[in-house]
Amino acid sequence: MIHSMTGYAAAHRDLGDAVLHIELKSVNSRYLDIAFRSGEEVRFLEMPLREKIAAAVSRGKLECRINLLAQATAPRERSPNRTAIEQLAGMERAVRDALPGATPLTVAEVLRWPGVLADDAIDQGRLQAECMALADVAIADFLASRAREGGRLADILHERTSRMRDHVAAVGPILPRALADYEARLAAKLREVLSANDEDRIRQEMGLFAARIDVAEELGRLTTHLGEAERVLKKGGAVGKRLDFLMQELNREANTLASKSVSTEVTAIALELKLLIEQMREQVQNLE
Repeated sequence: MIHSMTGYAAAHRDLGDAVLHIELKSVNSRYLDIAFRSGEEVRFLEMPLREKIAAAVSRGKLECRINLLAQATAPRERSPNRTAIEQLAGMERAVRDALPGATPLTVAEVLRWPGVLADDAIDQGRLQAECMALADVAIADFLASRAREGGRLADILHERTSRMRDHVAAVGPILPRALADYEARLAAKLREVLSANDEDRIRQEMGLFAARIDVAEELGRLTTHLGEAERVLKKGGAVGKRLDFLMQELNREANTLASKSVSTEVTAIALELKLLIEQMREQVQNLE
């Protein structure tokens, strides 16, 4: 199975007094880059979550959001933490000494301050266990979304590869006629420049010209690279970097085919190949 680097998933778990929420989203990146957005009360979970995500994902710029939200309807007895309030009051006095015009803290702001309500904290051991279990659910959903997107991209790449094979196959029947016409015109021009009796020199020039415009090797390499791209797509897994390399090689051969072309038909095919390769390259950039 092929995975896109674009994905999204969210999951939550009711812990009684609070709801634990995890959100994962990712976009393209050359390497795996994990960033966290989390509240102070769950920041200690970032390291174990990073390890769990890295074990499941190999590439992508991934953002993980973790939130622990109090239940609005949960009937609980709460008592303010006097020590935390005194510390907050001391900080407020220091700020107002430096900035006399600063707005005073409201009661609501004080109560929302981390640690002010004594029963806000959930046991860290329980919280970590719940978070790891919830992360398994979110990661599974996240990988499924990347797999669905990867499947769609693989279909596009298979279709482009098939069209490129048809174009490469179309060059073969065109070449003999195109080469014969071009060689005839070239021979006529050479006879105008060289002595009419210098047929050996004309044949020598024609031989050198034929060697320069021979595209059999380019067509063979194009066919080989397309076969390898199809094999990689069929094998699945982390294929993005391998396919990106193959796109570079295919583009190189298409450029050479265009430069050696002696026919408008072959030139048109080479340009169409380059267009299809560029379309494939854009899609490959999204693959893990």
